Amino acid sequence: MAQFETVDLPKTPEVRVPGPASDDPQTQTRKRWWIWGLIIVLAAAGIWYFRTRGIQASNPGGAAARVPGGPGVGMGTLPDQPLPVVVATARKGDLPLYFNGLGTVTAFNTVTVRSRVDGQIVKINFTEGQYVKEGDSLIEIDPRPYQVQREQAEGQLAKDQAQLKDATVNFERYQLLFKEGVIPKQQLDTQQATVGQFEGAIKADVAQIDNAKLQITYAHITAPISGHVGLRLVDIGNIVHASDTNGLVVITQLQPIAVLFSLPQDQLPQVIARMRTGAPMITEAYDRDNSEKIATGKLLTIDNQIDTTTGTYKLKAVFDNAKSELFPNQFVNMHLLVDTEKNVVIVPTTAVLRGPKGAYVFAVSEDNTVKMHDVTLTHATGDVTGISRGLASGEVVVVDGQDKLQDGSKVEPRTSRVGGAAAQSSTPSDNPSAASPAGRPAR
Repeated sequence: MAQFETVDLPKTPEVRVPGPASDDPQTQTRKRWWIWGLIIVLAAAGIWYFRTRGIQASNPGGAAARVPGGPGVGMGTLPDQPLPVVVATARKGDLPLYFNGLGTVTAFNTVTVRSRVDGQIVKINFTEGQYVKEGDSLIEIDPRPYQVQREQAEGQLAKDQAQLKDATVNFERYQLLFKEGVIPKQQLDTQQATVGQFEGAIKADVAQIDNAKLQITYAHITAPISGHVGLRLVDIGNIVHASDTNGLVVITQLQPIAVLFSLPQDQLPQVIARMRTGAPMITEAYDRDNSEKIATGKLLTIDNQIDTTTGTYKLKAVFDNAKSELFPNQFVNMHLLVDTEKNVVIVPTTAVLRGPKGAYVFAVSEDNTVKMHDVTLTHATGDVTGISRGLASGEVVVVDGQDKLQDGSKVEPRTSRVGGAAAQSSTPSDNPSAASPAGRPAR
């Protein structure tokens, strides 16, 4: 009987075949997140849908209210609900036309005081920033060297006068002797020339004396103009010379004072035409913010040429500046009064709107409905605008809230303190911060 030998075979390694993607734990986790996200989105959409249905059911006219130009223009506004607006009353009056430009204050006169003689400063008679009048003493230079020169010239004059007297007496004697034939004619002529020499010497002596007196006068330096002195440039004890380039002190005249400003060349014909009438042209200087008037003056002159690089021309105005409101090199906004429109309807500038057909305003009728009025503008001055045609004085116009209006809209008028004041109590001369022809931005 055959015997079989048992042989242990090696175990075959188990091969793991990848299963479906659902067996991966990370994939399963991502699936769960996607499912939850989808549930949340659907829930939010359902809430939004039912909430919208509820709003529409409670407000059937809401859809029409949101249609631009529909019966109810405002979002969520009922068709018959009046729209709140701010109104003001138009009035009739005179509206000035101003040309505006940027200016710089310039001293009417500026003098740098210099010494006209050489010497040492012995006295200073002013304080820095002081107002001095013409002729006031400013600085004294040691006058003693020039006093000595004057005394020397006076002594020489006395000597020459004595010699002239002697020469004149001798000349008279020589005339008698010549008549008697004692002396020749040559000797008489020589004596006459001697008299002439002494007369010339005396004139030179007098000139020397006057020159010494003038130097003494120059040693006492006085103010050439009235004005304010600046910071002093020398001290007591300094030696000054007539050839020094630096001055002793600078005096600036502040009363009156000038302002140089520029305007566009397009406005030049109107300015020249007004100047030819001979009437003074009023100018007003405003602060840097163009909000507060500093001083009022008048136009002095205009330049004789236009600046080709900027297309502007320069003008010069003068101000009394009695209270020293203006200071040299100060920046100001200038308003030049060119003309005044008489008997025009004046409304706040915010009431004027512009459309394809031009300017228009919304006027409020007695039944609190608005009507669109096409208007013709003159010009704007400050926060008011002039209307020459299309609106009557006393009509009520809308100044705020026009974006919600159309012709025939029902409104709830309210008077604003700011708007009402602008339309009722504001005068063009109170707020001349801007002026421009109709349809143009203020310059």
